Amino acid sequence: MTGNPQYRIADIAALEAHYGSVNDTSRLKEIDHIHPAYAALIKASPFAVLATGGQGGMDASPRGDLGGVVDIVDERTLILPDRRGNNRIDSLRNIIENPQVALIFLVPGLGETLRVNGRAEISADPELLERYAMDGKLPRTVLVIHVDAVFFQCSRALIRSQLWNPERHVPRASLPSTGAILEAVTRASIDGAAYDRELPERLKTTLY
Repeated sequence: MTGNPQYRIADIAALEAHYGSVNDTSRLKEIDHIHPAYAALIKASPFAVLATGGQGGMDASPRGDLGGVVDIVDERTLILPDRRGNNRIDSLRNIIENPQVALIFLVPGLGETLRVNGRAEISADPELLERYAMDGKLPRTVLVIHVDAVFFQCSRALIRSQLWNPERHVPRASLPSTGAILEAVTRASIDGAAYDRELPERLKTTLY
């Protein structure tokens, strides 16, 4: 069941009428720069999701680093190193076509999240890459993000999900392994058992 079509909301006026007005707190918390109060949340965050969009569609990519997932250059500029990954470069392809990006930052144990909207450019400047080396390894590129909007999101979503509650953590063994998933979706063109055996060492040696 996908809902009765007569109740589909298809225009902004109907949407705003259904939800009502925005309260002052939700409106005033959005600013166009990184206030020191917002900077504290960003600096404490080791994990963010980067959202992009291009001709090929949308992408949401997890990004993580200890010591802060991004670097705050000034109140209107962030730098996000692009660490080693799978070379799909979906986010980067999108940024070439459309520089608009959105970030949501999570802080372990904190209910509130922080959202940043802006425009990104991709840089392979050797000096920048060297600045963000980790374990002696350089990022392939860095994203220079020019900030347009910053605001925090209240804790309701994380409270409802109990994301930080250790009693709600899902045992990894209760779900299909990475290798099992790959074997299933590729119709056994990938040997799942072999993939699982090799994965721990591969993660350790290719983290950066």
